[in-house]
Amino acid sequence: MLRYLVDESVHGEIIRALLRRQPAVDMVRVQDVSLTGRDDRALLEWAAREGRIVLTSDVSTLVGYAYDRVKVGDSMPGVFVIPQGAPLGPVIDDLLLLVNASTNAEWERLILYLPL
Repeated sequence: MLRYLVDESVHGEIIRALLRRQPAVDMVRVQDVSLTGRDDRALLEWAAREGRIVLTSDVSTLVGYAYDRVKVGDSMPGVFVIPQGAPLGPVIDDLLLLVNASTNAEWERLILYLPL
């Protein structure tokens, strides 16, 4: 089962809807692990150490830093990007499909935009 780190940019309704559908999802918010306000590089570093895929809506900076990590050969556990305004139902369906049908290793060094 995938493990997620949820960035501050992700709307709370996505988190609530995901947990309503599957309460056992292994997900922590940056607020839960004292990363609130930290820069994106620190989030990606923490996620790499903890083996967690980053869920974000931050297409302006976090995605660029993720590509930078890949370019220099640093561990990058994967990033799932949920653009602001993306339809909630399909996003939740995709997150549940991914969490139940893949492993963290499959997403190493990859960036995926949702919904699929």
